[in-house]
Amino acid sequence: MAMKSVWITLLCLFVIAEADQGFDVRHHLSTVTRYSASKEVSQNLIKGSNVPSECTPIHLNLVARHGTRSPTKKRLREMENLSGRLKELVREAEASEKVPGWLGKWISPWQGKVKGGELIRQGEEELYQLGIRVRERFPTLFEEDYHPDVYTIRATQIPRASASAVAFGMGLFSEKGDLGPGSNRAFAVTSENRASDTKLRFFECCQNYKSYRKAKGPAVDKLKEPVLDKITASVAKRHGLNFTKQDVSSLWFLCKQEASLLNVTNQSCELFTPSEVALLEWADDLEVFILKGYGNSLNYRMGVPLLEDVLLSMEEAIKAREEKFPPESYEKARLRFAHAETIVPFSCLLGLFLDGSEYEKIQKEKPLELPPQPPKTRDFRGSTMAPFGGNNMLVLYSCPAASSPKYFVQVLHNEHSIALPGCDGKDFCPLEDFKAKVVTPHLKHAFDNLCNANLDDPEKKHQSPWSWLLGSSQKTEL
Repeated sequence: MAMKSVWITLLCLFVIAEADQGFDVRHHLSTVTRYSASKEVSQNLIKGSNVPSECTPIHLNLVARHGTRSPTKKRLREMENLSGRLKELVREAEASEKVPGWLGKWISPWQGKVKGGELIRQGEEELYQLGIRVRERFPTLFEEDYHPDVYTIRATQIPRASASAVAFGMGLFSEKGDLGPGSNRAFAVTSENRASDTKLRFFECCQNYKSYRKAKGPAVDKLKEPVLDKITASVAKRHGLNFTKQDVSSLWFLCKQEASLLNVTNQSCELFTPSEVALLEWADDLEVFILKGYGNSLNYRMGVPLLEDVLLSMEEAIKAREEKFPPESYEKARLRFAHAETIVPFSCLLGLFLDGSEYEKIQKEKPLELPPQPPKTRDFRGSTMAPFGGNNMLVLYSCPAASSPKYFVQVLHNEHSIALPGCDGKDFCPLEDFKAKVVTPHLKHAFDNLCNANLDDPEKKHQSPWSWLLGSSQKTEL
């Protein structure tokens, strides 16, 4: 019996070791995940599409997040402080053999940098290559000569978003002009004022959302606290260092930055076991879910102006086609570049990564369950939904006149066709069904009513499904 127990123990250790060996932390960085790593995972999760060969794409809508960026100014200061803190911890440990050798010598890779948040070279490349792939995938949409009314490019006024639009455009229109060795051509990128950009920065224009997020932030931190407590104790014991929760939080942020921006996975990331990484990723995703995603209907319904803009562009393309406008005279693509705070709500408006019953709940503004904690699996993952460069493309197709219906919508998430719960799980959805089942249910709330209504008015107040859990004043519930 004792020998049997030994064999069982050894087998379990072997299975765990095998699982750990196949673990790649770069796939588990929530919204700090690089686009290439996210696509690797998405490819295994999302099935290919079967668009009929006789159907032709006639218009494309793109909503993309900016590419990989450097840490923000606030985070740069945090990394500078961490460097000194690690040296202090190593001195206190008195040369313990448990302490990783790199720890006491670590210097922030961003030391001396005073500005942050800009698009880095890897981010430029991500969007540049995306532009090339989009053109190659839809050659008939991009065969016209460039004109700003035919290929509309919009970005928020945040530099990393507009820089991403430029990088994408350089790929999309490469070899289409006469500028420089790459035969590039100039193109226009337009932006709206940050204070009034309800299509791409609705989260900044929505006063009720800003109040909700400010009120819920501390409560979300409290929800994450038990995970951070547990991991802090484990990491401190394993490495013989007197880590605090703040230390571990900063080291997890460093892990995400090193793995994503620098492709370094053998330093800060190795302080954590794969199961701890999974829990930290879940805690990040929990925050995204509650503050940006399905955790509150306001999070995504405030994005309705963007959804309406997408539908309007489709209807204008159909009108131009039906009235036989010259191909070069109407818009073929509307290309937008924004932020995770744009991509996540927009994906939720489409009902992505939900099953049919969950989709029915969000249509009725009923609460969804929080994403289950590992080792349970979950569909809501920041690394899949909104990595750097993450995107949704809505492609409008025209099918032969003999077919009924004639126009269809296909949604590509990170370039992979994805099923729409609102279209009975199909990835090639009749336009009228898309309008009736996906778009129209969201239109019962006007943006101003959602975002600027007096929350003290009981007729306009929407109770958050998490009020019992997060415990804040009803005046901030929506």
